[in-house]
Amino acid sequence: MNIPAIRHALTTPAAVPETGPRLKTNLDTDLLKLVAIVSMFVDHIGGAFFPEVGAFRWIGRLAFPIFCYCMTVGLLYTRDVKRYLGRLAVFALVSQPFYVLAFHPHDWMVDRNWTNWNIFFTLFLSLLAMYGFKERKWWLFLGAFFAVSWWNFDYSGIGIQLMLIFFLCRNHPKIGAALYVLTYLPCLWGGYLEDPLALKLGGFAVDWAVFALLAAPLIFLPTRSGLKIPKWFFYAFYPAHLAVIAVIRFLL
Repeated sequence: MNIPAIRHALTTPAAVPETGPRLKTNLDTDLLKLVAIVSMFVDHIGGAFFPEVGAFRWIGRLAFPIFCYCMTVGLLYTRDVKRYLGRLAVFALVSQPFYVLAFHPHDWMVDRNWTNWNIFFTLFLSLLAMYGFKERKWWLFLGAFFAVSWWNFDYSGIGIQLMLIFFLCRNHPKIGAALYVLTYLPCLWGGYLEDPLALKLGGFAVDWAVFALLAAPLIFLPTRSGLKIPKWFFYAFYPAHLAVIAVIRFLL
């Protein structure tokens, strides 16, 4: 591995150009988002109805890193990051009741544990931190990083870590891919045999988060599917599928 090249990429990333390509990784974001929501849907089906069947949750590990990557692309290409943040915040709030009813009804109605937040809150804080990083508003970066790491948000600060890799290595996909792999490498020896979702290899357990590595080719290798899907579909799908899961669980 070329250590000087890695150091140069992380300390002196190329400026974001006003026009033309702004990163050398995959710009086929509609395809990526479609893969991510299908992966997320399979993950949620498993979590709601088949909690000890690992395959559902393994497939679901692709969703979060792909969403983080697509937000990094959005950060580089959107004309108004504040409106982007606003959309994420609105859908986080809209989705929260459906998320609670689908996955944590007992926590809210009986235990009054109101700290289980849907993934849109994590994505919002991760993008907010990266907006602070890009604009060198360090107080904003540190505040968002502290919030997502300290309170009970899914994935904690991993989203910001991934987005930093995608952003800083946007013109160095090989280095970005290497750092991405290193992020999940500890999963190979971090599993527990008692965990029903771990990948069992004889008497050895691999942490199921390792399946996030399957997202790497989609992120770092450009594709050209030509797929075009209205952006509001991706936003609306999240609360809609949670509502369906909540209704089915109630009926069952």
